[in-house]
Amino acid sequence: MKYLHLIWAALFRRKARTLLTLVSIIAAFLLFGMLDSVNAAFHAGSQSALGAQRLVTSSRYSIIQPLPLALASRIAAVPGVEKVGHANWFGGYYQEPKNVVFSYAISPEYLDLYPEIRLPAAQRKVFDATQTGAVVGRVLARRYGWKIGDQIPLNSSIFPMKNGSKAWPMDIVGIFDVSKDAANGLDQALFFHWKYFNEANAFGSGSVGWYIEKLANPAQADRVAQRIDALSANSPNETKTQTEQAFQASFVKQIGNIGLIVGAIMGAVFFTLILLTGNTMAQGVRERTSELAVLKTLGFSSRSVLAMVLAESVLLLLIGGLIGLGIAAVLGPAVTRGSGGLVNLPALPPSTWVDGIAVMVVIGVLVGTLPAWRAMRLNIVDALTGR
Repeated sequence: MKYLHLIWAALFRRKARTLLTLVSIIAAFLLFGMLDSVNAAFHAGSQSALGAQRLVTSSRYSIIQPLPLALASRIAAVPGVEKVGHANWFGGYYQEPKNVVFSYAISPEYLDLYPEIRLPAAQRKVFDATQTGAVVGRVLARRYGWKIGDQIPLNSSIFPMKNGSKAWPMDIVGIFDVSKDAANGLDQALFFHWKYFNEANAFGSGSVGWYIEKLANPAQADRVAQRIDALSANSPNETKTQTEQAFQASFVKQIGNIGLIVGAIMGAVFFTLILLTGNTMAQGVRERTSELAVLKTLGFSSRSVLAMVLAESVLLLLIGGLIGLGIAAVLGPAVTRGSGGLVNLPALPPSTWVDGIAVMVVIGVLVGTLPAWRAMRLNIVDALTGR
């Protein structure tokens, strides 16, 4: 630390060049932090511990292929299944198609399968008794200013009513909160009665989108899943049953390998960053050849010169990288608040900071090694004579 003032002076010897390099480093690590948040948001549902306690049964061929309602009683009779519920994706939006609402038509048992949904008992009682009742997450209610007692027209991009209307009248009878271990986005959902959906839907009745099963013993998940799928084997409605964690993960994979995409983008960004910072360090050391020779003349060892140049490189990366991650840590929650919760970027976890600092140090050492090695091997006489 006693040479920090020398390292700092060398780093800002060319202020404009250093500041421009810092801006590039800040941008790179800001992107690193934001993309890591996006990756975490996509995989939040598949990492919920509660997801391992539930099974999802959907069509073997496609999630949009419906299943018969009659399958519910047969699934409930499978050993190891404690409770069964079912749901349909509604494809809802409020007022305009851009105002997407994650809406589901659910059976009465569905909410019981999700202890992470905190709905007051009095509101649950009203919901059960109201045919057109709907319960909404607090984030969703806050976004549109909904309150208990409001009647809203929820449009569907998929299911019109039998009267030809796309707008389904729904009464807000409950607003729920979610626990910390809930899947990302659950507090932005709207649930209404499957019975209402089934009776008013123009596209037929008696079918469901998927089943949710609560397991008596999560350790038996594979065995129970095989038994459930055996119920409809070799029929027109063959099923695929998996844990909710696996289901969420497979759903994300349909969008794309988010981890691979993020990794490829950051690989290109960091490769460019290595070239940029490497050029900055090489120029800086080349311009200070005579100064480094003077340091050696004053008694600085070759190893001390090597360490100072490496420290300068690492310090440059740490300053820019920490600022970039700091901006990302602030920007993520700001985006979430600004979107009303529609874009839900989690706060940067400690692992992102650890990984980011490790990358800063590695890149700093990598781009500083060659200039530092040249500075260490510098011949005093040749340097002072300009050779």
